[in-house]
Amino acid sequence: MIFAGIQKSSLVDYPGLVSCVLFVPGCNYDCFFCHNRTLFDGPHELLNLEKIRAFLKKRIGLLDAVVVTGGEPTLQPDLVDTLRGIHAMGYRVKLDTNGSNPDAVRKALQSGECSYFAVDYKAPAARYTEICGPAADAGKVQKTIGLLQNGGVPFEVRTTVLPQLQESDLLQMASELPVVPRWTLNRYRRPEQYKPCDEQRVDAIPWTQEQVDGFARQMLTAQPNMNLRN
Repeated sequence: MIFAGIQKSSLVDYPGLVSCVLFVPGCNYDCFFCHNRTLFDGPHELLNLEKIRAFLKKRIGLLDAVVVTGGEPTLQPDLVDTLRGIHAMGYRVKLDTNGSNPDAVRKALQSGECSYFAVDYKAPAARYTEICGPAADAGKVQKTIGLLQNGGVPFEVRTTVLPQLQESDLLQMASELPVVPRWTLNRYRRPEQYKPCDEQRVDAIPWTQEQVDGFARQMLTAQPNMNLRN
């Protein structure tokens, strides 16, 4: 498995735990608001896998978990083997995915190597290609979430509340999924890198945090486990 980035310590990427975050290059989506665009189309420098292993061995007892994110990790053919190696060091392992590869998620789930999953549900099904690019398929994401729903491993759904999404879109999204154990709405932040053709969308005025919190409360009827701020 190849990695193109590392965040050596994070307090926010694995709920309640101190984690290291490993970034995988490459993605099959083309979300205009992506904050990791260099992982999508470069340039990126691949990290030495042995150095990553050495770093993780040194941090045993100091870090609780390792988060594998991207890009899109499920595009990597040796995903499960890599997760197994990390888990064998004693770390909890979290896998972030756009949900586009339910077969890969099933294998990761069945392997028992992951202790937490996060799946991005980015838009109502009818708007998925508009928001995420021509390769996006909301049906596959819904299938992935269904697998996790019955998988016996904690997971969460995440949505970035884009300026292009209205409250009606978020309510539609809430109704398109089964009740999930945790759903987090994240406020949109303008990415530093984007395609010139997306400038107008990128520069749209974001919803305020108060508005995002209000959307989350409106979704409670369909999704009672919304991750609300105190």
